[in-house]
Amino acid sequence: MNVSDVICFDILVSAMKAENQSFGTDFLLVGLFQYGWTNSLLFVVIATLFTVALTGNIMLIHLIRLDTRLHTPMYFLLSQLSIIDLMYISTTVPKMAVNFLSQSKTITFMGCEIQAYVFLALGGTEALLLGFMSYDRYVAICYPLHYPILMSKKICCLMVACAWASGSINAFIHTMYVFQLPFCRSRLINHFFCEIPALLSLVCQDTSHYEYTVLLSGLIILLLPFLAILASYARVLIVVFQMSSGKGQAKAVSTCSSHLIVASLFYATTLATYTKPHSLRSPTRDKAVAVFYTIITPLLNPFIYSLRNKEVTGAMRRLLG
Repeated sequence: MNVSDVICFDILVSAMKAENQSFGTDFLLVGLFQYGWTNSLLFVVIATLFTVALTGNIMLIHLIRLDTRLHTPMYFLLSQLSIIDLMYISTTVPKMAVNFLSQSKTITFMGCEIQAYVFLALGGTEALLLGFMSYDRYVAICYPLHYPILMSKKICCLMVACAWASGSINAFIHTMYVFQLPFCRSRLINHFFCEIPALLSLVCQDTSHYEYTVLLSGLIILLLPFLAILASYARVLIVVFQMSSGKGQAKAVSTCSSHLIVASLFYATTLATYTKPHSLRSPTRDKAVAVFYTIITPLLNPFIYSLRNKEVTGAMRRLLG
């Protein structure tokens, strides 16, 4: 018996013990890696990334709130994105980090349900908000004279409310449906957090019809905003390269490219998870992909928007005196 077999056997034994102790109501999270890395090293890496992500998003929110020059629709939407990322990474990473140093990797049924709902709600909200942010840049560059009207304070608040409400309702429907299904197989979740696709493999009844619903939701919540972003920036690039000002071209391209980089990373990884048939899933690959939209994207967002933006760096310099 090799090392990996021993580790997997230990995980199964822990799952059986956890299930016996909790009368079958708890789940057991396998984690990010089953072998190859020491738990202490993983804890340090994840804790460091988590701290940097929290610091970056909190600083960006603080800058936008304090500097009146950043009280514009673009930065209002950006502050909402930072708030979402702050909550988003806090939903999964702390539990994952604690599990690296804990002998018991269990999560209660209610805790798993809450984690799945909050994560799904925040993910859907961010997907829609990124689409609205691309619309903001589209109007600012293509229709600058109409920008104060098309992106008024009322319209911005309506966009944000629509994103939060849509993401929350979508998450509520899926979470309520999945957690009333019979989990009659092992309570061992081969993931580092409670994600809907990973939970479906524990259900003992046919979920093929429901998977079509997940696919439809993914196409509406994820693919449509992504296509809208691509269409918006295609139009923006056409307008930008018709400008006579090289400085204006550089500024517009810089702003749009940073948004497009983050959006492409987020949408590509989430679409790969939520639109893939169950028969084509690989737990190891799914966990690796999930790292991008649970950790990497919330980590990169504040730095891509701040380091590539002269207005944000200027606000930081003024704040630091």
